[in-house]
Amino acid sequence: MMFRRSALVLTLATTLLLGAACSSEKPKPSTASAGAPGPTATTAAAGAVTGDLTVLAAASLTDSFNELGKAFEAAHPGTRVTFSYDASSTLATQADNGAPADLFASADQTNMKKVTDAGNAGDPKVFAHNKLAILVKKGNPKKILSLADFARPGVTFVLCAAEVPCGKYGAQALSKAAVKAQPKSLEANVKAVVTKVTSGEVDAGIGYVTDARAAAAGADGVTIDDRYNVVADYPMAVLKQSKNQNLAFAFLDYVLGPSAQSILAKYGFGPA
Repeated sequence: MMFRRSALVLTLATTLLLGAACSSEKPKPSTASAGAPGPTATTAAAGAVTGDLTVLAAASLTDSFNELGKAFEAAHPGTRVTFSYDASSTLATQADNGAPADLFASADQTNMKKVTDAGNAGDPKVFAHNKLAILVKKGNPKKILSLADFARPGVTFVLCAAEVPCGKYGAQALSKAAVKAQPKSLEANVKAVVTKVTSGEVDAGIGYVTDARAAAAGADGVTIDDRYNVVADYPMAVLKQSKNQNLAFAFLDYVLGPSAQSILAKYGFGPA
């Protein structure tokens, strides 16, 4: 009888000790919750793509971006894209001064660097390339076939201003070709160069391949030898002051995608 009572007491004590040990262990997470990832930057940035967007864009992008913007709006109902076109140098200053815009698309790396170095834009992505071309009056009455013809007596031409990408590139091309000739004027942007040629004010100007294609109704394009030509990088970045970061990043992704790249190629731009 005593043996049975002692065994019962021992069994109850063992049970109580085991229960206390189990209750002191911390609960382990389930396999599903332990393996589930937490929120990421990508997840946070994947919000609704709606609203208005303003893009500061180099003047040489005018025709292609007008079409590209409409395509983006069609692909993303509830969005509206507005473009402000000018020389990249002018736009960089505007971006650094806090202009109400969401993205900056430059025709060169130098002016983009002004904005990123000031901390006013994120990491830029190159989305297109361009090359220089000579624009001449329709029918090319002065028979301008190369940069060397700019130095001929009686030939007048214009360049973009030195701080503007097309002006910097144009000066580099003339230097490579060892052409010593003075332009009649220095223009604020490449569209002004095109206007001077198509209006007949000058015989020629240096713009981009894309400008020669766009101005085909009023001017002819003359190819610049690759030995003297310059390839322009076109980077774009989301601005710090953007009020709609989700939409801005969505537009940047779209421009790098196949649909937008096809539109840019149609206007003569090289692929990203």
